[in-house]
Amino acid sequence: MKSIKDKLVYEYEIEKSRFITVIYRVESKEEINSYLDSIRKEYKDATHYCYAYKLEDIRKSSDDGEPGGTAGVPMMEILNMNDLDHILVIVVRYFGGIKLGAGGLVRAYRKAVVDALAKASIVTLIDGYLVEITTTYDKQKETEKIFTNIVNKDYQETITYQIKISNEELDIYKDKYDIKIIDKIKIEI
Repeated sequence: MKSIKDKLVYEYEIEKSRFITVIYRVESKEEINSYLDSIRKEYKDATHYCYAYKLEDIRKSSDDGEPGGTAGVPMMEILNMNDLDHILVIVVRYFGGIKLGAGGLVRAYRKAVVDALAKASIVTLIDGYLVEITTTYDKQKETEKIFTNIVNKDYQETITYQIKISNEELDIYKDKYDIKIIDKIKIEI
């Protein structure tokens, strides 16, 4: 499965209408709702906030007042064609006064997503875990050499790491380290 590495913002204009595409990599429905709310606040004077997202088995799109099937569905088609997941695409439209017609809207929303994705860094995602590993100070260098995807370190009497690891790494190191699974996640490779 593929997704984007980082948030991306892309803008273009057609027939005096501005189309601002914002793409996020997402991990939860709550995160999706939060991003949608923040975009509505950031671009509060916009005419439409059309979107499409894929998160594992959850798929949803919205035309947000545009004629049915002219925005969200074409956006979702682009996500499907590119085999993208864990992704939210929002296209904010400021109406410029010239009607584009149904075909023109479909082309405009498709172009907004295709052009933005052309500028995105695409990454492959695999199944993995966010884990916690506690080790002593004398094993710090060894631990940090083995586990490169460290999210957080907490220095107390021992060092507690939060680390993203693949299923394969979990199998390899579960007997050598005391690994506590915090969450099942997708990891970028």
